[in-house]
Amino acid sequence: MKHIILFLFLIAFTAFGQKKKERVPSYFGLQLRPIFPTQFIGSSTTTFQQNEGESVLYSSTLKQKIGYSFGGTVRVGLTKLIAIETGINFYQRNFGIDIEVPDSSIMATNDIRFISYDVPLNALFYIKLAEKWYMNASIGVAVNFKPTDVAVVTKPGGDNEFQHIGVAQKKFGFDFNANVGFEFRTEKNGFFYLGGSANVPFKPLFDMILNYSNQGYKSQVIEPVDGSFLSVDFKYFFPNIANKGVQFQNGPITQ
Repeated sequence: MKHIILFLFLIAFTAFGQKKKERVPSYFGLQLRPIFPTQFIGSSTTTFQQNEGESVLYSSTLKQKIGYSFGGTVRVGLTKLIAIETGINFYQRNFGIDIEVPDSSIMATNDIRFISYDVPLNALFYIKLAEKWYMNASIGVAVNFKPTDVAVVTKPGGDNEFQHIGVAQKKFGFDFNANVGFEFRTEKNGFFYLGGSANVPFKPLFDMILNYSNQGYKSQVIEPVDGSFLSVDFKYFFPNIANKGVQFQNGPITQ
């Protein structure tokens, strides 16, 4: 992580150190992301199991499902082909819960969701493909904030009770970000972007605590939840509209 942050600062320092022949514009935009669990960059399934001798007393599986993210993004131009991209984003990760008590032939399902926010800092590179078409690639880190823990209670039958509690050990953490996509630019209507991203937390997103109770018997299993995902990114950047009003001109003040 330190190497990525150092890389971002070197990009900014190099770009600002160059002689600017013309001012490079910056842009503000909005983005929407459906997020998808994946086994390629992390684990989308977390398994909880309690054994009694050679038999399984109970088991539960937490599976990450499709979630979503939206937010605002700011692109700060450094050169014509390099920029720093930041902003703030809301994330909702959705999980499905499967529960089984084999000896009692009990099965049940439930759902739980986990909310977080992040502020990314990405180095963005452009490749011009045509007059209005660009290919973009970026890499960086994001500071994420997990405001609250989550919990859900499932009572599948009889005296059985399952309590799933998602606990973030630290409210703040860091994620690795990388994305690639294509952008269509217009002067009057703004920029339209379609791409894909990968997001990998450096540490587990949260710990899931499973509490099971039945007629005075109590048991607990704790497992870390990864939270990595792939996403499809839709972004729109507003056009920079020049102020056509009277501009202040340097010079003596007269009446």
